[in-house]
Amino acid sequence: MSINLAILWHMHQPYYYDPLKNKFMLPWVRLHATKDYLDMLLILKKFPELKITFNLVPSLLKQLKEYENGATDIFFEHTIIPAEELNEEQKVFILENFFLANWKNMIYPFKRYRELLEKRGKIYGDPLKISKKFTPQEFRDIQVLFNLVWIDPLHREKDFFLKELQNKETNFTEEEKKLLLDKHIEIIKQIIPSYKEMAKSGQIELSVSPFYHPILPLIYDNYKAKECMPYALLPQYNFKAPEDAQTQINKAISYFEEIFGFKPYGMWPSEGSVSEEIIKLIAQAGIKWIATDEEILSKSISEKFRVSENLINPSMLYQMYEFEGVKIFFRDRILSDLIGFVYSSWDVQKAVDDFLKRVRSSTTSGIVSVILDGENAWEYYENDGNIFLEKLYGSLQKSKDIKTITFSDYLRQNPYATTLKKIFPGSWINANFSIWIGHEEDNLSWDYLYKVRQELLSYQKENPNKDTSQAWEEIYISEGSDWNWWYGDEHYTETKDVFDDIYRHHLMSVYLKIGKEPPSFLYIPISKKMREIKPEIEPKGFIYPKIDGKITGYFEWLEAGRFNLQRMGGSMHRAESLFSYLYYGFNRQSLFLRLDPFSSLKDFEDLKLHIQIIEPRRIKIVCDNIKAQLAEVFFQENEIWIKKKEIESVVFNEIFEIELPFEIIDIKQEENIYLFIEIFKNSYLIDRAPIIGFIKIHIPPYDFDKLMWF
Repeated sequence: MSINLAILWHMHQPYYYDPLKNKFMLPWVRLHATKDYLDMLLILKKFPELKITFNLVPSLLKQLKEYENGATDIFFEHTIIPAEELNEEQKVFILENFFLANWKNMIYPFKRYRELLEKRGKIYGDPLKISKKFTPQEFRDIQVLFNLVWIDPLHREKDFFLKELQNKETNFTEEEKKLLLDKHIEIIKQIIPSYKEMAKSGQIELSVSPFYHPILPLIYDNYKAKECMPYALLPQYNFKAPEDAQTQINKAISYFEEIFGFKPYGMWPSEGSVSEEIIKLIAQAGIKWIATDEEILSKSISEKFRVSENLINPSMLYQMYEFEGVKIFFRDRILSDLIGFVYSSWDVQKAVDDFLKRVRSSTTSGIVSVILDGENAWEYYENDGNIFLEKLYGSLQKSKDIKTITFSDYLRQNPYATTLKKIFPGSWINANFSIWIGHEEDNLSWDYLYKVRQELLSYQKENPNKDTSQAWEEIYISEGSDWNWWYGDEHYTETKDVFDDIYRHHLMSVYLKIGKEPPSFLYIPISKKMREIKPEIEPKGFIYPKIDGKITGYFEWLEAGRFNLQRMGGSMHRAESLFSYLYYGFNRQSLFLRLDPFSSLKDFEDLKLHIQIIEPRRIKIVCDNIKAQLAEVFFQENEIWIKKKEIESVVFNEIFEIELPFEIIDIKQEENIYLFIEIFKNSYLIDRAPIIGFIKIHIPPYDFDKLMWF
C-alpha cells in the first residue's frame, strides 16, 4: 500500500505599492518571479507522474499582472538609469541595495560580483565616501549582476543571451542592461499562463489564500488572541470586522476565478491561521479543504504527537479531519521545516534520503502533508534548490511505496473524515498569533487600523450615496499580515522602514480617497527606532539670517543646528531625496528653517512644500506656489484645517529659507516642537525631511545666548 504524500508550495508577496508615491517600493515580486515562480513548474514538468499543490496569494497575482502591464519598482528604475548619469543619491542607493542577495549562493559564484561587494565592504561604512571610489562601469556591472543573479540558473542556462551575460561577468553595456530587464518581463509574462496550463493538465492543483494575506482570526476579532495568548497585552481597541474577513475570502475566490477560469477547491489560510469562526466563513464561501499546522490539531484534540522530534501518534496526524463541512489537513511540521530551513546545508543526496526515510517510517495509510514557503528557501540552497528538487522529484517518481497526491484528489478518493468538535485558534508559528499582535508596535498598528476603519464607517454612514470602494480597498490592503510581521522584535529586515511607510501610507490613503486630511498620528512611524530623529549638530546660539533663498555669508547659519538628510531613514527613500541638509535655528522672536537641495530649487517650479507641526499643537504651513514667496498657516481644530495667517518671509531660490515667528505659529519659549517637511509634485508625495519620523526642536529660554557662552 502506497503512502500518500501531499506537498504544497506557498507563493506569497505583500502588496508593495505605495499609494502616496505612486510606485512599487520593493522589487521582491519581480525578483522572485524571475528566480522562483516559473522554474518551480519547469522542474516539475520533468517528472510528469508527480502531483503537487501550489498555493497562490491574490496580492501576488495582482502584482504579477501589473508588471505584465508595465508597472516597475524603484529598483527597476535605478537599474535603467545609465551608469554615467547616476547622481550621488542614486549611487548610494545602488551600493546599499544591489547586494541584497544571498552572498554565498548568489554573489560569490560570480567572481566580479564578489570583488565589487568586497570593494563596497561587507560591513558598510560611509555611503557617500565609498560611492566616490566606484567608476561608472563598476556601477553598471553592479546594476546588471544584481538583476542577473536574481534570475534562476535554469533560465540562465537555457537562454543564450542570459548565458552570455553570465559568462561575460563584467564590462556590461547599457544595451545589455536594457535587454536583461526585458528578459525579466518576458519571464513574468509566462508565469500565470504556465500555472493555468499545468492546472488544466491535472499535474498541479492551485489553491488560494485570502486576498491580501490577512490573519483572518484577528480580522474577525483581534481579542481572539487571548484564547491562545492568555497573558498577552492586547491593543487598546478591539478590532472586530467579520465582514472584512468574509470580503478577503470572497475577493480572493473571485479574483482567482477571473485569472484561471475556475474556482479554487482549497485554501491555505494566511500563515495557517484558523479559528472556528473563520472556518465557518470559509465553508460559506464554498471552499472544500483548508490546511494548517500539526500543533493546531494537537491543541484542538488535546493529544500530543511528538516527544522531541519523534512522532509518537502518526495515525492521528496523518488523517483528514472535518469541521463545519470543511476538510482540514494538518502539515507535518518537522518534514516541512527540514526542507524550509535545514536541508539547504546538507549534502543533496543525504537530504533526499533522509526525507524519504522519514516519510516511509511515518505511516502506511492516510496522508502526509508537507506545506511550506515555495520561494524564500531556495536562495539558501546550491543552484537555487534546483539540484535538490530534481533529486527529490526523481526519487519520488521512481518510488513504489510513496505516491504524491493533491489535496483535492485525496478528498475525492477518500470521502471519510474525522469530525473535530473544536478548533484551537492559532497559526502555523507556535500555534498562536504572537508574531502579529501583543508587541507594543503590533498593538499600535492594530489601533491605527481600528481608528482609520472607524473613520471610514462614519463617513460612509454620513454619505450613503458616495462611492467608498477605493477607500475600502486601502483598508483591505492594510489588513495584510506582512506589515505586522516586521513590527516587534521577532524579525529583521534592512527595509523595515519601507514596510512601515507603505502601511501608514495606505491608511493615509483611506482619508485621501474620501477627501479628508490624514490625522497626525499616521505621520509618525510605528517602529520605535524610527520615530524621533536626532540632529547631527545642535544649535549653539541665536541666529539672524536674511531670508533671501541664498547662502549670503558663512556666519549666517553658523550657530544653527543641522540634520544630515542623507544619513536618515531607509535607503529606499534617500535615493529619491531632493535635499542634503536641513538647518534649524532661532532667536527670541522666530524659528528658522533652511533646506539645501542637491540642485537649485529654481529647477523645480511645480513643487509644493508643507511643514507639518504635530506637537505641541497641530499646525500646517503650506507653500503651494514657490514663486509667490508666501506661506499659509493652518491650525487644526476638531480635525478641520482652518487658515489663520500668512507668512511672507519665505523664499525658494538656491536654497529654501523660511522664518516662522513664534507669535504666528503660537509656540512659546521652552516648548518642544515636533515637525517634518513634505515635498509634493502633481499631488504625489515625492520627498520628506526627515524621510521617517520627525524632528524634535526645543525652543530655548530668552537667555539661551548667555547660557551657550562656550
